[in-house]
Amino acid sequence: MRIAIAGGTGGVGRLVVDAVRAAGHEPVILARSTGVDLIHGSGLDEALTGTPVVVDVSNVSTINRKRSEIFFGTATGNLLAAGQRLGVRHHVALSVVGVDRVDWGYYAGKRRQERLVLDGAVPATVLRSTQFHELAAQMLATVPGPIAVVPQMRIQPIAAHEVAHCLVALALADPAGRAPDIAGPQRLRMSDMARRLLRARGRHRVVLPVRLPGATGRAMAGDGLLPTAPGPRGKQTFDEWLATPAARTTTGRTR
Repeated sequence: MRIAIAGGTGGVGRLVVDAVRAAGHEPVILARSTGVDLIHGSGLDEALTGTPVVVDVSNVSTINRKRSEIFFGTATGNLLAAGQRLGVRHHVALSVVGVDRVDWGYYAGKRRQERLVLDGAVPATVLRSTQFHELAAQMLATVPGPIAVVPQMRIQPIAAHEVAHCLVALALADPAGRAPDIAGPQRLRMSDMARRLLRARGRHRVVLPVRLPGATGRAMAGDGLLPTAPGPRGKQTFDEWLATPAARTTTGRTR
C-alpha cells in the first residue's frame, strides 16, 4: 500500500518513511524536494492519487502564535481537501501532549491542526506525543555561550523512532480519533537533561533553569506537558539515548 508522509524529509519524517518500508509498504514523501508544497497545495493531487493513507508530521520551527496557526491551518487544510478529493481513507496527524493545557505560541497551531483533522471529512487519527530526547540539544543550541539558559520544564521524553513506528501502526489500523497519548519511560526536568547531555559531550557550561512567566511557565514547570492517562510508553531512556551517536551530533528539531 502507498502511504504518504507529509514532512517526510524532516527528522521524524525520515523515521516514519523507514517504518513504512519496514512494514512492507511504499512511502510517498510529500515535501518541496519531491515537488509538493503543502502551503500552496501544489503537487498534492498527483502525489495522493492512489494513496489511501496520509501521515502528517510536517512542522514549522516557531514559537510565534500567528505563524504557527497559519502554517498548521494552511498545510492541514490543503492536505485534508486533497485527501477528500482523492479518496484518502485515513489521515493520521502527530501532535504534542499538553497542547490543551499549555498556552504556548507553537501549541496554538497544533490545536488548530487537531481541530481541523478531527472535525474534517476524512476519517482521522491524532496521536499526541511527549517531546523527543533531542529537545535537550535544541535548547542548548538556542543560547550559545558559557551559560545555558533553559526553561523550567517537566517532560517525559521519548525516542523519535518509537513514535514513528507507533504512527505507522495507527495508520495501518482503523481511524481512531484521538489515540491514547504516547510518552517516554521516565519523567525528567529539562535542566537535568541539559546537564547530562553536556557531560556526555564533554562540555562545560553552567545550566540555568528559568521559569517562563505566567500560567505558561507554571504549566511547563508542573504537569502541563505530562500524559494524564494510560497509553503506549517508549522503552529507550534518555541515558540510553545519550550513549548513541545521535546524542553527540543532534543540534536541532526533529519535528
